[in-house]
Amino acid sequence: MYICWVSKQVNDKEIYFHVGLGKTGSTFLQYNVFPKLKGVHYIQRTRYKQAIDIIKRTKHQRYFVSNEFDQQLEEEVLRFSSVFPNTTPIIVFRRQDEWIASQYRRFIKNGHTFPFNEFIDLENDTGYFKIKDLQFYDMICLLQKHFTKPPLVLFYNDMKHQPKEFIDKIAKVMGATFDINSINLNPKHTSYNTKQLKAIKYMATKFDLRKRKTVSNVLLRYFNKLYYGIFRYTILYGAKIMPSNLFDEKPLINPLELEHVKKYFKEDWNCCLRYIA
Repeated sequence: MYICWVSKQVNDKEIYFHVGLGKTGSTFLQYNVFPKLKGVHYIQRTRYKQAIDIIKRTKHQRYFVSNEFDQQLEEEVLRFSSVFPNTTPIIVFRRQDEWIASQYRRFIKNGHTFPFNEFIDLENDTGYFKIKDLQFYDMICLLQKHFTKPPLVLFYNDMKHQPKEFIDKIAKVMGATFDINSINLNPKHTSYNTKQLKAIKYMATKFDLRKRKTVSNVLLRYFNKLYYGIFRYTILYGAKIMPSNLFDEKPLINPLELEHVKKYFKEDWNCCLRYIA
């Protein structure tokens, strides 16, 4: 009887789950917007690993969980939906060419040196990101399959150009309220310019600047992160004041390659647009 009672109490709770993607304004939303929503218990991404337990053991009526997933999306959806299938998922998309370009710049900033055509390879699918990672409509279908509530699908450009309306869509679906005047609409992180990224990409060919995740000792991992972080950001901010004539005029990403990405995923993107029409 006790187990059945607990199960019923959990099932009566309303749960909303923002699943990402990365590079779609997630950090801005998680720190500037989501904590300002009233009428819902917000579980910040830093507590994501404890989210299921928090929902089970606390007594709020509405819960809002947020994290960002790219290649881990399916795994995390399966894990969360196996416990809370009656969740309303929320996902933000950015057109594939814009999204993969932003992902590439992030990886270069973090010390990687591969060319763009090895980051996403549309011919042989041997890149770091696979073709399936950019098939966004399949992600909508994944959310529909594993959650009983229809996903709320949003678009990054709407957030940039109409932030109040964008936030209002999220608030309305969960019955929350917000005061737009209390929300800082400035981006959480500013983008690095091409000059800065070229500088760190060059230096990364001389020194391994990539983030390390293999150090098991917590203290060593912290100092490792601090050391390489200082190294990377010194290069990035030093490059900002360097004369532009020290850098070649070649773009970081060939525009023709980005156009190829846009055309390749055009129908998939149109399917995403039709979903909300």
